[in-house]
Amino acid sequence: MSANHVVALIMAAGYSRRYGEADKRQERLADGRTLLATTVARTEQAFSQVRVAIREEDDAFQLGLAASTPLIRLRQPHLGLGASLAEAVAALGGDCRLNDSKAVAVLLGDMPRIHPATLRALQQQATRDTIWRPRYGGQPGHPVLFGRAFWPELAHLRGETGAKSLIQRHPSHYHTHDVDDAGTLFDIDTPDALACF
Repeated sequence: MSANHVVALIMAAGYSRRYGEADKRQERLADGRTLLATTVARTEQAFSQVRVAIREEDDAFQLGLAASTPLIRLRQPHLGLGASLAEAVAALGGDCRLNDSKAVAVLLGDMPRIHPATLRALQQQATRDTIWRPRYGGQPGHPVLFGRAFWPELAHLRGETGAKSLIQRHPSHYHTHDVDDAGTLFDIDTPDALACF
């Protein structure tokens, strides 16, 4: 499948309460880029279509994002990941530039270690009616790729649980792809995790 047919959606509107007072999205890594900008850059190496979901009031420059980064500004991120994902996917569905997209790869903005080769391999598996996610060491990781057939259900998610319930409703469409990439499990939830990056 052409990379043009899978859009990457980076979810970066959460409040990261476990991280403390600082906004981890703005934390600088060794190369000077922010955590979020690093995740975006890695994603852009694998996807030709990328959207970054942030809060309506966010300053994209402070987050380290380029002026050209396509943004989805979420109005109600305080309602939880499920609600944010619903709002973001509804925006994707209304974007005429994405009419040919067969799937969306949902990534998290605090996972900067996922290798672009892993993202490209997952894209090759994606179809309109499947759900794919990587598996490393027997554990399911991120991103999760949802075929376009599931976008209407994604757009009706609510609360904090994300898309777990949707996956549970469609076991015959759900598949895992074994990868040699620990980055699919590594997220930065605390300052200690950032120090290990």
